[in-house]
Amino acid sequence: MIHLEYFFGIIQGRALCLSGERGIVMSLVDLIRPEVVKIPVESRDKPGVIDELVKLLQGAGEIQDWQKAADAVHEREALGSTGLESGIAVPHAKTDAVSRLTMSIGISPEGIDFDAADGKPSHIFFLLLASPDRSGPHIQALAEIAKLSRSRSFLDALLRAGSAEEVVELFREE
Repeated sequence: MIHLEYFFGIIQGRALCLSGERGIVMSLVDLIRPEVVKIPVESRDKPGVIDELVKLLQGAGEIQDWQKAADAVHEREALGSTGLESGIAVPHAKTDAVSRLTMSIGISPEGIDFDAADGKPSHIFFLLLASPDRSGPHIQALAEIAKLSRSRSFLDALLRAGSAEEVVELFREE
């Protein structure tokens, strides 16, 4: 099981920005737009949530081969659950189905069993895909998500969000 402390350890002493194309610095909020946010997710199980969030990225033009990307996330998940604590799951993988870091977000007010470290249902899902040759932005994105997860008020606001646009605005304000 992966614990939030693991991700918190990653961020100690690091700037929470991501290296973009050609060295341009971006933040996690630069990856979030309404087309990659789903409220509520329709799926009711872990494999379904992963597939739904990967298909969301395909629909937003972020990936061409959703099956290849989904398979990579499912394979990573088989190594150990990415269900953390505090109702958060961060399914992620490296795959050549993407050329750069991409992310989708799903919210399930009811919660879904994601084999979380604390045994509780996951409500907020951050699905990350990165190119195998660009691990820095991937790790930094995981670290930034871990930092955000420390804020109970931010997580509660995400759970109360009524639209994808509201989620995007919450990230811009954070």
